[in-house]
Amino acid sequence: MTIQEVHQGRLRSPFYSRLAALDTINSWHEWKGYTTPDELYCAETEYFAIRNATGVFDLTPMTKYRIKGPDALAYVDRLVTRDMSKIRPGRVAYAVWCDDQGQIIDDGTIFHLKEGEYRLCSQERHYAWLQDAAIGFDVSVTEETADVAALAVQGPTSFAILSRMGLDGLGDLKPFGLTHFDFEGTEMMVSRTGYTGDLGYELWIDPDKAEALWDKLFAAGEITGIRAIGTRALEHARVEAGYLAAYEDFLPAHATMRTGRTRSPLELGLEWLVDFKKPNFNGRRALAEEKRNGSTWRLVKLDIEGNKAANHSYIFGDAKAKKNIGFITSAAWSPVCKQNIALGTVRTPHGATGTNVWVEIYYQREMHWSRMMAKAEVVDKPFWFPKRRGVTPPGLV
Repeated sequence: MTIQEVHQGRLRSPFYSRLAALDTINSWHEWKGYTTPDELYCAETEYFAIRNATGVFDLTPMTKYRIKGPDALAYVDRLVTRDMSKIRPGRVAYAVWCDDQGQIIDDGTIFHLKEGEYRLCSQERHYAWLQDAAIGFDVSVTEETADVAALAVQGPTSFAILSRMGLDGLGDLKPFGLTHFDFEGTEMMVSRTGYTGDLGYELWIDPDKAEALWDKLFAAGEITGIRAIGTRALEHARVEAGYLAAYEDFLPAHATMRTGRTRSPLELGLEWLVDFKKPNFNGRRALAEEKRNGSTWRLVKLDIEGNKAANHSYIFGDAKAKKNIGFITSAAWSPVCKQNIALGTVRTPHGATGTNVWVEIYYQREMHWSRMMAKAEVVDKPFWFPKRRGVTPPGLV
């Protein structure tokens, strides 16, 4: 069966032709209707491109909404938990939005394009929710997913490659900033954002210019080992960065059937995104009550002994405990950190920074399953945070 037959009936990104030409594995999946690669040649090789050179990921399937109108700021500020009045034009904000019970619906990035105009990007689709939330505001919400092609260009050589492409002045762009360049007569937006915890940028352009952008980018990066990457490499990098993923580290509030399966921002270590000085936002009353009474769950970052990844493992208070206190949501062996790392959720008061817990790990070798209890320390920093991530200008590599 050909790649084209496998992908029949799915949407194709404007970069699809370039990705399909590089594919040697034929491992793809569906991302919100689009065909997107798990890996193209080797997930490990693609991962090391992110950490040692530059990895390029097709972001086009990411859901995108344009929010504009006289009440755009008031609307966005009411929608999310953080104070959006502090996010000036030309800046990008990471944000979460909640239901009335203070449970997270999703997280994403909000680009303040210009006065009265924003772009909200998220993994899930939320058009109905966003339209309901717009009642009473003089604002329009339009989905523009298919109208914007996007690439994540991530890694230590990303700035050097984009500079060789002719993006003069990019060195002045600070983390979570955005700027614009002319690309073959079309405006291209560049933001210093990403999902890898490393130096990196995201490029946003008209789909008609997508293939030309790809070709020019890869020509500029050929001498420094630029590689296209799939979701497996990106997933590995985001765990090292300590970034959360919907359906992995939390369930969107509207997707659950039973109570107690969702999480609030306070339970996911995102209290810094909740501004109680704001007069009102979705879920404020419930979150204020949780703040007073304490949370049920706590997100933990774990440095686990050994090198057996703790995927889907239970967490215990001590090695001999019969009842678990939580579970792992994302896990990986980090080659760059030389650590066995994981994100998890535990019941409070367990999981304070600096304390130890135990992780029950099952692993298979030659059809034989083994069980081990591994000691883990709760840490409060990202596992991977290179200096270049925050330096302006980042410097040429």
